[in-house]
Amino acid sequence: MTVREIDPRDEAWVQREAHLAGISTEEFVRRIVREKRERAMRRTKPSDAFRHYFGPEHGVELLLPGRYGQRRVELTDEKEA
Repeated sequence: MTVREIDPRDEAWVQREAHLAGISTEEFVRRIVREKRERAMRRTKPSDAFRHYFGPEHGVELLLPGRYGQRRVELTDEKEA
C-alpha cells in the first residue's frame, strides 16, 4: 500500500513514534489501523443503546415493528352492488 501526499509533520510524527516504540514505521501504521478497526467494530449501535436504557430490564417492553404490507383489494361488479 502506498499513501501519497502525507503532511511532512505527520510523517515525522509516525517515524518518531515508531522509533520510540522500537518498531518499523510500517508496523506502527499497521497497529494504528488495527486498533482503529477494532474500536469501530466495538462501537455501540443506536439500537443497542436504546435497548440498554429502555429494554425489558428497565420496565419497558419493546415491541417489534410489524410488517405492513398491502391489503388485498376486493373488486365487486357494479351491477351486483
